[in-house]
Amino acid sequence: MNARPIGWALSPRPVPYPAAVAVMEARAAAIAADAGDELVWLLEHPPLYTAGLSAKADDLVDPNRFPVHRSDRGGQFTYHGPGQRVAYVMLDLRRRGRDVRGFVQDLERWIIDALAQFNVDGQIRDGRVGVWVERKGPGWAREDKIAAIGVRVRRWVSFHGVSLNVEPDLSHFAGIVPCGIREHGVTSLVDLGLPVGMADADAALRSAFAPIFGPTVDAPCPLEDAAIDASGELI
Repeated sequence: MNARPIGWALSPRPVPYPAAVAVMEARAAAIAADAGDELVWLLEHPPLYTAGLSAKADDLVDPNRFPVHRSDRGGQFTYHGPGQRVAYVMLDLRRRGRDVRGFVQDLERWIIDALAQFNVDGQIRDGRVGVWVERKGPGWAREDKIAAIGVRVRRWVSFHGVSLNVEPDLSHFAGIVPCGIREHGVTSLVDLGLPVGMADADAALRSAFAPIFGPTVDAPCPLEDAAIDASGELI
């Protein structure tokens, strides 16, 4: 485990996806060069779809609904938007065993431990990356995804990360086949009937993070003084 505290930053306003990617790539490069500190960056995006390296064209059901961004993270199509907490995780895996599979498992455990604080039983499934919940009623049962995971590792530094559905508009997921899985749905903390706000989710994520990855320290928002053009790119 890293001895130095990990920066914990929060963006108060929605962040355009291209600007977020530029920040992540720059920070990951700095960490790899021992010129930057590790960082977890919490934010929301405006409504958009991202296509990971394994995305299939047929899984983009409604290409005109929201902007579609190609991504170099792992995984397939996913949705980001208001009410969903995105946590971009820029960590030095050289100090963490150089184990990508173990790192993804740690991310899953992080989300599961955070959900447990709301008495939600998050689960993992073989062959399905992410965190799931079982839902049952009279005569029916299903599994819905509550958190997605998609990471990229370059020079043993991670970026991209996780997204937890707190209170997004779940109808927005209808424009894609989320993560290429047609036989299961999506849910959120509020959809499960829990009166959880974004601040509550953030507190749970932070307290669950430290036992797995190490202590955190408040860090400035990476885009606090940045200029962004109309397309969402950094100027």
